[in-house]
Amino acid sequence: MKAVLRTDGGSRGNPGPAGCGFVLETLEGTPISSGGRFLGSVTNNVAEYEALLWGLEVAAAKGVSHLTVLADSELLVRHISGVYKVKHPNMKPLYARACELMRPFTRVEVRHVRREENTVADRLANEAMDARDLVGDAPAPGESGQSTLF
Repeated sequence: MKAVLRTDGGSRGNPGPAGCGFVLETLEGTPISSGGRFLGSVTNNVAEYEALLWGLEVAAAKGVSHLTVLADSELLVRHISGVYKVKHPNMKPLYARACELMRPFTRVEVRHVRREENTVADRLANEAMDARDLVGDAPAPGESGQSTLF
């Protein structure tokens, strides 16, 4: 199955109260699964990675084989695509986990999009920050046997 994964993370302060959100959808834009979760106090970059990790976990559990990831974080996209080297020690385990989670897919393409093209993932991240809880219909990270929060 082919699908699109839209991810977003944010923090109110850097670090500060943070959340992440994702939407997994068909190529036609029909939602398959979505979720947002509160992350506690982390940086915006950690939140962006957590959104990607959770979305990859759910996509794999749903049987997706070809995945297009759309993220509004240039740093994350450039890390994953190899344009930027991952230098910060806090980012290295997140990057390694993302690479590990992408391995089973037949194809993964990661592209940068403008914030306006990622409004649902952004909304879910903000709802999770406001609720300080899990929102959406996606299983919590780790429910498929894999934990994403470091």
